[in-house]
Amino acid sequence: MTTIAVLGAGQAGSTFARVAIAAGYDIVIANSRGPQTLQALVAQLGPKARAATVADAAAQGDFAFVAFPYAPHSTLPVAELAGKIVLDNNNYMIWRDGNYPEVDSGRKTVHELRQEQLPAAKVVKAFSHVQFHPRVEIRVPSDALPALIRLARPACAPDRKAMVVSSDHPDAVELVTRLYDEFGFDAVDNSPLRESWRSAPGTPMWRHSVDGQGREELISNLQRAQRPGRAG
Repeated sequence: MTTIAVLGAGQAGSTFARVAIAAGYDIVIANSRGPQTLQALVAQLGPKARAATVADAAAQGDFAFVAFPYAPHSTLPVAELAGKIVLDNNNYMIWRDGNYPEVDSGRKTVHELRQEQLPAAKVVKAFSHVQFHPRVEIRVPSDALPALIRLARPACAPDRKAMVVSSDHPDAVELVTRLYDEFGFDAVDNSPLRESWRSAPGTPMWRHSVDGQGREELISNLQRAQRPGRAG
């Protein structure tokens, strides 16, 4: 059975783990405070989940889901993730992260910076524009579910939503496309990583991140995005 390393056990990491387990995956989850702080979460997730240190989780996972923001000086398990696909659900949030000149100028995307942090891994932007928390405001009882669960639909559903995947590695795009389908979503390939700004906060597609958008609408919104001027 495939094991996913979930690095980060906050709202995004714990919700992703829950959905992945429901899809049949095993999970090894880690946070910065150590596995002893995750026993209650692991008990909630059930027998297909276990806790580990960040390095051990990265080593044990067949691929990884990184559920924490990019930071220039983050200490990541570089050796343990070498050769593996790493799903990055990060977004560039200036109010939270401060300003990164490379991103502000358009020279690089935040996901390219993550790839530089993990030079031997295969970074892929994924699950970055679906909410891992209840809808605000709650209109009907299902709105209390995270959007990753609330918006999921079978493949034949006419109202199925789509999500973006961006990477420099075709096998990473293929894996995420399969994972999206298993979780109840279509995939739109917006590769390579240098194009991942098209699904960043503030772009046309981002305005639909609360309740999702279908495949054709998502493609159109990605094409409508306008990037700030790049530095020479």
